[in-house]
Amino acid sequence: MNYPYAEHGQWWLSTPLALGVGLFFGVLAIWSLVWKGMALWKAAQHRHKGWFVVLLILNTAGILDILYIYFFSKKNKN
Repeated sequence: MNYPYAEHGQWWLSTPLALGVGLFFGVLAIWSLVWKGMALWKAAQHRHKGWFVVLLILNTAGILDILYIYFFSKKNKN
């Protein structure tokens, strides 16, 4: 096989596996960004400063963001 990066010792950059891994992480980044944006928006609306900071700092591939949106952001009805 003729790999364009072979002369630099980086032949693996053009393999199908590397392209698949790159695509996977690209989709994961977009997925996480969408959920993080929605969770941060809700935290700001509910004035949950602690949650906002935690959601901003921790990257959990959207898992913590989804949990916050559906379980922890319910507004108390007083």
